[in-house]
Formats: sequence, structure tokens, C-alpha cells
Amino acid sequence: MSENGILQVLMSTYNGAKYIEAQLDSILSQPYRPVHILIRDDGSSDNTVSILTRYKQNYPELIKVIQGENVGVIPSFWTLMEQANQTAEYFCFCDQDDVWMPHKAQQAVQLLSDMERNSEHLHNQSYEFLGSSHYFTERIPAMICTDTQLTDGELNPTAVWPGMPHLKPSFYNALIQNIAVGATVSFNRSALQLLINTKQNVNINSIQMHDWWAYLVISCFGKIDFIHTPSIYYRQHGGNAVGGEWTMYQKIKKKWNSFRKHKGDKKLLVKQAKEFKRIYGSSISDKDMIKQLDQFIAPRNTIIERIHYLRNCKLFRQSLTEQLLFRFLILVGYI
Repeated sequence: MSENGILQVLMSTYNGAKYIEAQLDSILSQPYRPVHILIRDDGSSDNTVSILTRYKQNYPELIKVIQGENVGVIPSFWTLMEQANQTAEYFCFCDQDDVWMPHKAQQAVQLLSDMERNSEHLHNQSYEFLGSSHYFTERIPAMICTDTQLTDGELNPTAVWPGMPHLKPSFYNALIQNIAVGATVSFNRSALQLLINTKQNVNINSIQMHDWWAYLVISCFGKIDFIHTPSIYYRQHGGNAVGGEWTMYQKIKKKWNSFRKHKGDKKLLVKQAKEFKRIYGSSISDKDMIKQLDQFIAPRNTIIERIHYLRNCKLFRQSLTEQLLFRFLILVGYI
């Protein structure tokens, strides 16, 4: 395996003129080579596009820019994955307003390469959901995510976040919780093919977030590792699409907002699980995974059915408090 395969950065921008230069400079100064950057601008109305144009002119072989309409975070990143260079070996999701630590690219490539090497007996697997034999995976799908160093708008450190997981990444966790901070996520070509080259188009309105979907899919068919060392300075400035929380008030507020989102007939986690089964269900070889997925999706109309479900449920969240909350939400019918 080549140790200098292309690492392609997938970055979505939107009105990011204030911070985008610092982020691009941190990527372009990575010791690892080569790093290419694919940027999709999501309809910015500030000076973002002119900044991107200047960087593209200065680094024409390294930077490609797609100008698009404002469609939102998930569709924008989905387009980036569809337009990614499938001859690159490794990929990173990237936000516009963070700053990469100097070791990020090299660490990502080394860890993913090690995961591939340690799973060589799983090479050359093929999956029914892939659209063409040309895209059958050549190595095990692999993904890493890391902690972040939270900062204020001026990059002054505040806290390390999220500080998870306490338990190993798992499909049984991914069905009900996301531990992957998208701006830290790196994955290999097989993982990209797994996510994009499917027979049926994924309904992105059914997924919670692009990073959560990646965690769910790759945890089922590949390998995931969480690194408890920050790889980015995660800038918190009030305009983040998704941000960290480090005070008890922020944690309680976030959990309560999540609680309300699931009320009634929405059941967003079940909706995502159903979409996952529609796309990938026929290729799941692990019978216990299929059983847990089907049981999670199945309606539970009475308290007896919910209690019975919990007795057989292997799904888990990463802390005792969150696990108790999950079980409570099952009992009251919110999930």
C-alpha cells in the first residue's frame, strides 16, 4: 500500500469569509503530502467565494471549488462525496471555521493504513447494495474520528470535547447515538464507495447528519476507531451548524431539545434506521445485527411490548445517564 496516496479534503463552506483562510492555511501546511481540497460553497453571500477563487488560483493542482445553491449541510456534504476523487486513497470531512492541528493528516493516513493492513483477510468483499462490480470494495471500509480542542472565536482553548466514547464504537451504538464529530472524521476509499455507490439512492431527508450516517454504515460493514487526542481546534463562535457543549446547562439543554425532536410520530432515529435497512439490509451477514435492527424498527404500541423490547435490546449509548434516558424514551413511546 502506498504511504503517499492522495488524501482529499471534503469541505463545505457558507458565509465563512471570517475564518476560511486560517482553515485553508492549516490544511495546506500539513506535513503530509499530497493533500487535495474539494470545496463546495453552499450559496455564500459574503466574500467566501472570492477568497476560495484566490486560493484556487494560487494552488490550481490542489484545490477544486464547486459553486452551488444553498441546500444545507447534509446535501452539501453529500454532493462532495459524490464528486470526490475515487482514485484518492483517503478522505476527510472538513468545516470552514476550524483549524487543523499539524499532525491531523499524517495521523489519519497512518491509522487508516494500519486498520487496512490488520484486516487484509477481509479484502475483496463484495456487497449486494453496490451499484456495479467496478466499485466492489478492495479493502475493509475504515473510519476514524477524534476528540476536538474546543476554542472561542479567537482560538483560545476552552475544553476537550466530546470526550467519548467510554465504550467501543459499535453498530449497536450508532443506531441511537453519534460519536463522530464530522470535522474530525477521516475514512478510506472503500468507506466512500460503501456510502456512495449504492444501487438505490439514499434519501438524505431520512438521515440525521452525514457524519452519523457514515458512523452507522461503516460500523456495520467495516472498522471504526475513536482517538482520544484532539486533531482540530474546533472554533465555537455562535454560527456553528453543530457545536460542542461543555457546561452542564448546555448538556441538559441539548438533551432536552433532542427529546422534543422525537416526540409524536417523528421518531427520527427509527426513520434513519429504516432508511439504512432499505439501502443495506440485504447485505448484512450478522444475524444478530439484523435482529437488533428489525426489533428497533418494529412498532411498540403497548407498555408490555416496550418492556419486552428492552429486555432483548443490545443498543447502547455512551454513558449511564444517556442509556437510562434512552430506555425511558422507549418506555414512554418517544422512540
